Amino acid sequence: MLREVTATRYIAPLRSGGSVPGVVEADDLGTYVVKFTGSAQGRKALVAEVIVGELARALGLRVPELVLTRFDPALGAHEPHQEVRDLLNASAGVNLGMDYLPGARDFTPEVARAFRVDPVEAGRVVWLDALTVNVDRTVHSSNLMVWPTLGVAPPRLWLIDHGAALLFHHRWDTSAPEKTYDFRHHALGPCGPDVRAADAALAPRVTERLLREVTAAVPDRWLAGEPGFATPDDVREAYVRYLHARARASSAWLPTDFPSRRELDAENARRAARTRQGRPDWLKQVPDLHGKPAAEQDWSVHLERRR
Repeated sequence: MLREVTATRYIAPLRSGGSVPGVVEADDLGTYVVKFTGSAQGRKALVAEVIVGELARALGLRVPELVLTRFDPALGAHEPHQEVRDLLNASAGVNLGMDYLPGARDFTPEVARAFRVDPVEAGRVVWLDALTVNVDRTVHSSNLMVWPTLGVAPPRLWLIDHGAALLFHHRWDTSAPEKTYDFRHHALGPCGPDVRAADAALAPRVTERLLREVTAAVPDRWLAGEPGFATPDDVREAYVRYLHARARASSAWLPTDFPSRRELDAENARRAARTRQGRPDWLKQVPDLHGKPAAEQDWSVHLERRR
């Protein structure tokens, strides 16, 4: 089960994410990035965060600790933006926190050129994403962090933001466990991911017992009321059955075709050229937002601006 903490201070929103998570301090003296139940993505995004995050951890991948975070909207009364205050006011009670990694950097294409990811580790991340239908870890939005960065220990790759995974739970009645998805533009595709070795090592470990342990970490209140299911435990069992069946069918969906970094660069250049050709002259000078300075990718930058 996940630890539960109580937020004692709301520091700042992180607008880099579509769900506008917030950085908070808690009564255990920890700092967490909190995803709120009142966000537009809804509670299923939090369910996906827990299931995929805890499954990744069980399979040996690095995920910041997840905690259930009790939040009082009064902590955000000083927030100047009305839309953020509305989000906080709609999120009283238990939300999901992720341990804040101070100084962590987004795994951008620029960072990727200087940080070597082992093909075995890359293969395991890609395999996990294919298993859990996480199509949101792309070269443009990696949802990966490199931490630490201060030389105290060797930097490591950390997995974050799994709220868009588990696409099948939005349409339980039409999802086939063996369905294939396009992972050619996965953030780690240029790293030569050894997905076949990952499949051989990880697929046998995705047992019904492990999946039941992982789904048990999801609070009942986030599963209650799911159409077609009588109880939260029935919903948990549906996740267990689906993911177990998908792991057994890995030969059908295993992604193996990834463009090289040079091919990606050429494709991005062609896309940028096509986009600029269709722009009015005054817009052609606007820089590509994906090419923003690496410093903007540092979580601590967002916090310092609020202090």
